[in-house]
Amino acid sequence: MIVAGSGLKVVVATRPVDFRKGHDGLVAVVEHELGLDPYSGVVFVFRPKRVDRIKVLYWDGTGLVLASKRLEQGRFAWPAVRDGVMRLSRAQFEALFEGLDWRRVWGPRVRRPLAAA
Repeated sequence: MIVAGSGLKVVVATRPVDFRKGHDGLVAVVEHELGLDPYSGVVFVFRPKRVDRIKVLYWDGTGLVLASKRLEQGRFAWPAVRDGVMRLSRAQFEALFEGLDWRRVWGPRVRRPLAAA
């Protein structure tokens, strides 16, 4: 299970991957293509060429968790296809996984407190 804490780190592989890949194939993508550690507790998000699917790979400390989702209607809002990765906040990841446009999710706006009178 993916435990969504405040320190959750989410990385999106911006280049589409072959969705026939399972746990081991996606671990190889993380290690060899992205140059990251798949066992670090980071949530890795993958996209195929089709925009209605998503796969999420996560090491929870005891094993690899692989979740996939296919939207019945609509499409996921993916970043432009390019090499490398992109980081998402926890709120942006949750919006993406729900099929919402994560680009419209912003962090809280903190204003400077007013001095006490």
